[in-house]
Amino acid sequence: MYIQPNRSLSLARPRRLSAWAGTLCAALLLAACSQEKSQVPAGMGGAGRPEVGVVTLHPQSVAITAELPGRTAASLVAEVRPQVDGIIRQRLFQEGAEVVAGQPLYVIDSASYQAAYDSAVATQQKAEAAVPTARAKFDRYAGLLKQNVVSKQDYDDAAATLAQALADVAAAKASVETAKISLDRTSITAPIAGRIDKSSLTPGALVTANQETVLTTIRSLDPINVDVTQSSTNLLNLRQAINEGRLKFSGTNVSVKLKLDNGTIYAQNGKLEFAGANVDQSTGTFALRAQFPNPDRLLLPGMYVRAIVEEGVAQNSFLVPQRGVTRDPKGQAAAMVVNAQGKVEQRVLSVRNGVGNNWLVDSGVGDGDRVIVEGLQLVRVGGDATAVEVTIDETTGEIKDRQQSSASATATSGNAAGAAKQPASGATGN
Repeated sequence: MYIQPNRSLSLARPRRLSAWAGTLCAALLLAACSQEKSQVPAGMGGAGRPEVGVVTLHPQSVAITAELPGRTAASLVAEVRPQVDGIIRQRLFQEGAEVVAGQPLYVIDSASYQAAYDSAVATQQKAEAAVPTARAKFDRYAGLLKQNVVSKQDYDDAAATLAQALADVAAAKASVETAKISLDRTSITAPIAGRIDKSSLTPGALVTANQETVLTTIRSLDPINVDVTQSSTNLLNLRQAINEGRLKFSGTNVSVKLKLDNGTIYAQNGKLEFAGANVDQSTGTFALRAQFPNPDRLLLPGMYVRAIVEEGVAQNSFLVPQRGVTRDPKGQAAAMVVNAQGKVEQRVLSVRNGVGNNWLVDSGVGDGDRVIVEGLQLVRVGGDATAVEVTIDETTGEIKDRQQSSASATATSGNAAGAAKQPASGATGN
């Protein structure tokens, strides 16, 4: 007997499966929507408020420095030239080496000067030999004059002969000294200590006294000088700031640092030696000279450097990061600040000069102001913002550390809780 299947029962099963599938999809869709609502977009705070990085300002004492271009120069320079004529017989130094004062450098042929010295010595001995006879005659005539045995004229002649003999001895001694000086100058010695350059002449060359051609040059490199220039306008501004009390003068013992051509800071600190007494009419600048220890001979004459001169200390001043300062349509420096109500304000700043990666500001900000240094493109004046404290690297000017805002922390904890619940839900469904 054939039994016909129940069509109503077979149709009810697909309908029941479709209902369960629809319910499951709706539940998954609601869960996804709830997760999306719980997440805060990057750069946004709670309730859609933009999240910005801020730096809180506080008054501080700021060392005011001036970075001045200049070049290094040897503290002592000596050009070595011959002082007598002759042929160079020998060079006694190594080119580029360190020499000490009095060290022999060249030897000039001394034969003729030795002969002149010997002749002068002989002349001196001859003059000295005539003195005893002249003195004895003078003494004898002096005794006879008292007895009226000799005339006064004979006595005067004897006195003149003695005086001439003594003068001949003095002249002979001077000639000996002159000949000895010329003989000693055939050995050319270093007048100062320092590093010696290459020799311009070789043994066998003929030289003359005080010639224009320099044999070699010696430069003293420790200590070494740094010659820089300063604008007269900056000098007037500096003195005005000191007189008005905005800047505290650091004293006459001014410390100077040195920035090398490759950007590194020289390890040794120097001191300011003198300031020029006149201003160059063509450039409007005056000269400054600083002196630095140079024990390793790292600094050589002629190197381009920048001297960082400490001019004074600005007390109770504010430093605003340069990355947080922009220019308004009038060209004035301005900064965005988050006030205590979480509103964004614009402040016009009076900028004095740059200090590292910051601006030294005279007015426009106060103690506790939170200046926006990250996310300026997300805010507008009068709008709401969530301030997050950040730390700026003083060397690079980039942000190196950031605190976590309360909205971000809540979102992070909520995401973590949701991630922990999902595996349990899946396990129940299975």
